Amino acid sequence: MTHVIITGGSSGIGLALASIYAGRGARLSLIARSGDLLEQARQKLLAEHGAKAGDVQVEAADVAREEEIETAIRRCIETFGPCDILVTSAGIVEPAPFEEQQSAAFRRQMETNFSGTVHAVRSVYADMKRRHGGKIMMISSGAGLIGIYGYSAYCASKFALHGFAQALRSEARRHDVQISVSFPPDTETPQFERELSLRPREANAVMGTVRPWPADAVAQRIAKGIDRGRFEVYFGTTLFLLGRFGPAVRPLLDWWFDRAIARGSGR
Repeated sequence: MTHVIITGGSSGIGLALASIYAGRGARLSLIARSGDLLEQARQKLLAEHGAKAGDVQVEAADVAREEEIETAIRRCIETFGPCDILVTSAGIVEPAPFEEQQSAAFRRQMETNFSGTVHAVRSVYADMKRRHGGKIMMISSGAGLIGIYGYSAYCASKFALHGFAQALRSEARRHDVQISVSFPPDTETPQFERELSLRPREANAVMGTVRPWPADAVAQRIAKGIDRGRFEVYFGTTLFLLGRFGPAVRPLLDWWFDRAIARGSGR
């Protein structure tokens, strides 16, 4: 039976992916910071998606704290056996213009979104390499493909994930470990609602014109990417073009963004 570990599995894209794998009969290990939200997610999987009580484990841990995530993943592996699929969905976003953002908020996003992913991957990679099998899906963002006003920390953390995934893919390939990275657009999640309340007006002038995707639709595409062994998973034409032809497309988008920001700020 497939053992799937999902960080950030208590809500949003992580929980939507857990629902998909529950429907496939996988054993699920969900990791997030809130024990209460994890238990709610567990009950939802049991009630709505055919999961069996003995096949869903939850562990409260902060991915930014290496010892916590290592301990949580070790407990999951002790319960269900080696990890077959790791999805790193845990992340935070706190938009603000760079000069207005506290150092702690900038660092928190880097430590959660980037270092937190590295910690989780490190906890399963050696065993996957030894077994010559396993799949790792890192969830970056469309903001990992182009810089966005007010998102300097978030963009930096998500850009870093792409570079990490590229390098690790090169190392992992000859050991039959599959590395993937996905770049979701704005997605209807509880975190997205919180993000909107902090989003600068200039950023909203650019991003507010794009309708967010449902979490279920994002999760379906990510799961399909894992199934098909794709290294990169994109959403929509714009993000696909940015990912494949970034140097050519980015100047046009920057020009459009600059105009939209100027209009939005009344300049």
